[in-house]
Amino acid sequence: SSFFYRMGGRNETKVMHFILLGFSTTAEQQLLLFSALLLAYLLAVLENFLIILTIRNNHSLQKPMYFFLGNLSFLEIWYVSVIEPKMITDVLSRDKRISFQGCMAQLHFFVTLVCTEYVLLAVMAYDRFVAICKPLRYPLIMSHRFCAQLIAGCWVCGLTTSSIKLSFIGRLSFCDVDRINHYFCDISPLLNISCSDSSSAELVDFILALLVIMVPLCTVVASYICILFTVLKIPSSQGRQKAFSTCSSHLTVVVLFYSTTLFTYAHPKLMYTYRANKLVSVLYTVVVPLLNPLIYCLRNKEVRCAMRKAFTCR
Repeated sequence: SSFFYRMGGRNETKVMHFILLGFSTTAEQQLLLFSALLLAYLLAVLENFLIILTIRNNHSLQKPMYFFLGNLSFLEIWYVSVIEPKMITDVLSRDKRISFQGCMAQLHFFVTLVCTEYVLLAVMAYDRFVAICKPLRYPLIMSHRFCAQLIAGCWVCGLTTSSIKLSFIGRLSFCDVDRINHYFCDISPLLNISCSDSSSAELVDFILALLVIMVPLCTVVASYICILFTVLKIPSSQGRQKAFSTCSSHLTVVVLFYSTTLFTYAHPKLMYTYRANKLVSVLYTVVVPLLNPLIYCLRNKEVRCAMRKAFTCR
């Protein structure tokens, strides 16, 4: 998985492949884990695809809120597809290698999608803020053009963040250690096995992580504080309940995604060697994308009714 080359009068080793250690399981556990992960992946793709289909084919859902939800589902189909197929095949495979280029590609797509989702969830919170706090101006502010620009902005933020991070990580040297203590190529495990000075890559990763997590998080918190004050001023309890119901599904998704990813990315790289981090990573790479469509279907009456109409013969 490596070759030698001369540099500055000494031998250096360049890693050509990484070995993803994944989870240590017995032969009996392997088949069970494989079946569970395969089922979770297929369900996540199917659920998100059904949400996109429902939104596209239902006129009552042609609103900014559901436009953003459709984009979230589209993003999550790619999000699970970057990680899970390789993860699933590695459970049963003896050859858990991934090429250096393949590892960098997986990392690039994963970071792009995670960062895009952070910003998209903040955009969805802003949409709920405008809808509840400025209802008369809502159609004017959240125009089709502005919504499209917001989505484009989410993807630009994700791609830019990922490109900057990868430009620093791609320059690192990986010598004799080619084993990644994870089931996919992530930043912290790669920083852990680098044999060159990774301080600049760590600093850039920390600053960008702070920006891409904290700015959207502050937007979400500020939006929901304004929403809370506005809703509490509504005289009827029925009106308050209706206003809260349009936010509950999004707020649940935000709490799930931010809590699991913050646990992983808001501490030093050495913490990554612990098994707990791999288990938490399973939450946001497998469980959360599986739960998000269910949360929107179960907690959002409009989506629930539209799906019932779409998939029952009447």
